[in-house]
Amino acid sequence: MSRASLAKEPADVAAMFDGVAGRYDLTNTVLSFGQDRGWRTATRKALALGPGDVVLDLAAGTAVSTVELARSGAECIAADFSLGMLKAGAGRPVPKVAADALHLPFGDETFDAATISFGLRNVADVDVAFAELFRVLKPGGRVVICEFSTPVFNPMRVVYMEYLMKALPAVATKVSSNPEAYVYLAESIREWPDQPALAQRMRDAGFNEVRWRNLTFGITALHRGIKPR
Repeated sequence: MSRASLAKEPADVAAMFDGVAGRYDLTNTVLSFGQDRGWRTATRKALALGPGDVVLDLAAGTAVSTVELARSGAECIAADFSLGMLKAGAGRPVPKVAADALHLPFGDETFDAATISFGLRNVADVDVAFAELFRVLKPGGRVVICEFSTPVFNPMRVVYMEYLMKALPAVATKVSSNPEAYVYLAESIREWPDQPALAQRMRDAGFNEVRWRNLTFGITALHRGIKPR
């Protein structure tokens, strides 16, 4: 299978990511013009981690994001439903767990913090994923969502949408093992809620103190929330 549909059937999405796993990190760096490294650093800082914290990195892919989180001294666990992605990151020295965001294999109140970077957009039911993240967080636990979003300046928004639908698939043809998967990527970004809408869904899930910070003019946004004590 070359790509998933916007219905986001879990088996289809997992198979699609299995197919791009081998060159996934390289492709992301090329397509983001190297911005992905800074986005990972910003996510780690937003989580305010420290030694003794236990952190869930959901939709971790090849665990490159988990390694960045582990720089804080926290115990960081990579979880993803694509076995191909986890295998591609087998050499990275962090624990890895096969996990579906809609049915997390962890007990209630397990983690001090949780994050999902560029993966929430790929789940079939965002509200169920938020409910699962809420469930596995301890009271007072932090969640940070790093996801593509809506550029805040109209000229940038127009250029970005043109890049997504035209240039991105063309560039992916040169560097990705499955360029069709990046057509799905472009379509899923275009359909994703903007910053205020995503923040409201976090509040509806029960998170308090929900805030967001735009990165790269809003191409990406960090949303942060706290589980009430």
